[in-house]
Amino acid sequence: MSAPGLSISSLVVRYGGLVAVDDVSLTVPPGRVTGLIGPNGAGKTSLFNACSGLVRPTAGRIWLDGRDITSLPFARRPQLGLGRTFQRMELFDSLSVRQNVELGREGALAGSSAWRQLVARRSERALIAEAADEALATCGLRAYADLPAGALSTGNRRLVELARVLAGGFRLLLLDEPSSGLDDRESERFGAILTEVAHGRDIGILLVEHHMELVLQVCDYLYVLDFGRLLFEGTPDEAVASEVVRAAYLGTAA
Repeated sequence: MSAPGLSISSLVVRYGGLVAVDDVSLTVPPGRVTGLIGPNGAGKTSLFNACSGLVRPTAGRIWLDGRDITSLPFARRPQLGLGRTFQRMELFDSLSVRQNVELGREGALAGSSAWRQLVARRSERALIAEAADEALATCGLRAYADLPAGALSTGNRRLVELARVLAGGFRLLLLDEPSSGLDDRESERFGAILTEVAHGRDIGILLVEHHMELVLQVCDYLYVLDFGRLLFEGTPDEAVASEVVRAAYLGTAA
């Protein structure tokens, strides 16, 4: 595989007798928001876990920018440009917003060296600060930079999570239900940032999301999973028009 971005071929993830992901292939090119949707239990998070190295696939291959990462450990994948967020919000509430965001670049720089997690070079400290400044500006968080993250609203805390992964300098992002807990106005703002990041910075985004208005707002292409198998792929308009997708996920009234 020589294509840029993320490529998944015939992926299978099995937990004992349960097949969570069953022969799924998809691509996430740079400069595009690619949606991955489906009912709860469809296999979306298991696919994310396989891509990020938290579980070992039973079969299939995963490539990142043409490099086979299927068997690489979890810690190596961020070094190669793969970033991820999780369903559950994970912030350090007692640290400032800036400190939380800086951790995104610090983690990417530290990599496999425990010593570099304790002592950073002067050039690295400057790089961390610059990356945090840019991410805070992108997510509209400059005014909150010195506040403790625990003092922010749910909407702004979600933006801190996004800013942290953006500060990592990754070329491919796996975002797992990043709008959970947001109202419609906050989701619209969040979606505008995702669009700017993907299209303006040529970053590939694979988005797992249940908020369908957000999905239709930001996604350029969609994959639909059901019971671990790929049910549909195409544009958002094609997904909405698909009787198969409506029956399995969107509802017959969609």
